[in-house]
Amino acid sequence: MTVRERTEEIERITLSPFATLSENSRGRAVPEKPCPLRPCFQRDRDRIIHCKAFRRLKQKTQVFLSPEGDHYRTRLTHTLEVSQIARTIARALRLNEDLTEAIALAHDLGHTPFGHAGERALNRLCPGGFKHYEQSVRVVAKLEKDGSGLNLTWEVLNGIVTHTRGEWAATREGRVVRFADHIAYMNHDIEDAVTAGVLRNEDIPAEITSVLGSTKSERITSLIMAIVEHGAEDIGMDAERAAAYEALHDFMYSTVYVDKVAKKEEQKVDKLIRELYAYFKDTPTHMPQAFLYIMWQEGVDRAVTDYISGMSDEYATSTFESLFVPQKWQIL
Repeated sequence: MTVRERTEEIERITLSPFATLSENSRGRAVPEKPCPLRPCFQRDRDRIIHCKAFRRLKQKTQVFLSPEGDHYRTRLTHTLEVSQIARTIARALRLNEDLTEAIALAHDLGHTPFGHAGERALNRLCPGGFKHYEQSVRVVAKLEKDGSGLNLTWEVLNGIVTHTRGEWAATREGRVVRFADHIAYMNHDIEDAVTAGVLRNEDIPAEITSVLGSTKSERITSLIMAIVEHGAEDIGMDAERAAAYEALHDFMYSTVYVDKVAKKEEQKVDKLIRELYAYFKDTPTHMPQAFLYIMWQEGVDRAVTDYISGMSDEYATSTFESLFVPQKWQIL
């Protein structure tokens, strides 16, 4: 018996009847020989951590654009917090932690530079629109590894594309990640907003704090417990905490996410993305060779969208400056 087979046996013995067993995966688009050490979802998790798109998350905006200070979240630290919350829930419910972690780590790989401001800009420019969760699947299925993709399992891909809204994931693990994503971003965005001076803890309505608690730790713990106590069969919350959860969501979208101070730079993002899109659409040969292959196969708009959406904030800004801002030069 291999190490992988022993691990799969442990899953059969210890996991919930509602968990997704590695040995029952629907498989990959391109079949592969099983790893002697790692079950399929653990293998997916490792591929995600080592891919280029994952590393670029460290320089992609979460909420606040180019903040001063070391303690604001980036897209990478958000992803790690989602993974931690999702794994905590999965372990408590005896679900498959490897699958949960793989979905959580990959869920935002397709996010644009400058967060949702960049996503909205690309959505206006790209024929057919742009959704970061669909792009995340495209990143792992096609763009990574020089166009060959990571060849992840069906369950991970399903969890990625359903992590934001609409149809729920086919697995309990994918549903856990959707909740974990919302729990993480609402609570760490509160902390960042307080640090930025655009929100005070006492601004949070009493109807929320009386149910979920008044600190980040209390709120996260309360929401995790709500999901755990609801059980693995149906991932959700009791009515009282679900109502407080929705109220917190509405509060954040009516205050922090529309705050003029926090979002004052976003109109610049729209112009930057528009200018880059127009430039590379007109002169696609200035993109790296990999994106020319995409252009030949799927059209110039698709190639430009893939190129810009993969940029970090810093790379997008420096590219814009090199193309449109006059550079100093020296007269000899």
